[in-house]
Amino acid sequence: MKVCLAQVRTTADKNKNYEILKNKIWTAVKQQARLIVFPEASMQAFGTGRLDIQAEPSDGNFVQQLHACAREHNIGVIFGMFSPADSVNRDGKTVNRVTNTLAVLLPDGRQFFYDKIHTYDSFNYRESDTVKPGKELVTFEYEDINFGLATCYDVRFPGQFRSLAHKGAEVIVLPASWAGGAGKYQQWQTLTSARALDSTCFIIAVDQAASGEEDTSAPTGIGYSALIDPTGVRLREAGAGEENLFVEIDPTVVEKTRKTLTVLLASDHYAS
Repeated sequence: MKVCLAQVRTTADKNKNYEILKNKIWTAVKQQARLIVFPEASMQAFGTGRLDIQAEPSDGNFVQQLHACAREHNIGVIFGMFSPADSVNRDGKTVNRVTNTLAVLLPDGRQFFYDKIHTYDSFNYRESDTVKPGKELVTFEYEDINFGLATCYDVRFPGQFRSLAHKGAEVIVLPASWAGGAGKYQQWQTLTSARALDSTCFIIAVDQAASGEEDTSAPTGIGYSALIDPTGVRLREAGAGEENLFVEIDPTVVEKTRKTLTVLLASDHYAS
């Protein structure tokens, strides 16, 4: 399967972001891609204002317009968005939280939605103040390949990736808006390769493009989207800026790898 890793940089403007995604879909179609993957926060970038104001439900206009585009061009689309979740009290103020959601829109009409389980509460940032964590893993089949979903900070939790593999995933799609800073590129490389090895899955890791600005107040992306094979080898990697990276996925590689690297047969529970 040919896949487009669309390393874009989205904005505060939801309408502008829709046009960015729509144009990239057309670019992918012209290259005969069967799936295009966008970063986390594609509907509205982090660090651009309140997320609850522009958040939409899964049957909202943003999703429905993009799904119509996917069906028209006969291509699968995966992108990050925000949906209304709940209201909580933070320091005496009511905060309307959202879910950090991945939307999967397939040309046969099917839709899948994954709410990010592990919120980014590290490095002096608290995503859970404004984002409600999800609870459920999501897998789906598309063109005879089994996919699993994870988002950004989830990559630090190997159990999620192994669980997706045990649920049948051969490819795990990992959209991100990775925070910059000292050592963060090295962590991005190490973690994505390690999760491929843990799960013996392909990892499609798609980050927001770097802005080139010194801004560490929010996780806004560093680029370096990549395809990692089930042995942890980076087969292709983008640079820091905006880029379309086209890759080929061969699911038979997963089967062959799992016959020789049998890590999924091991228990995740050990005696104390």
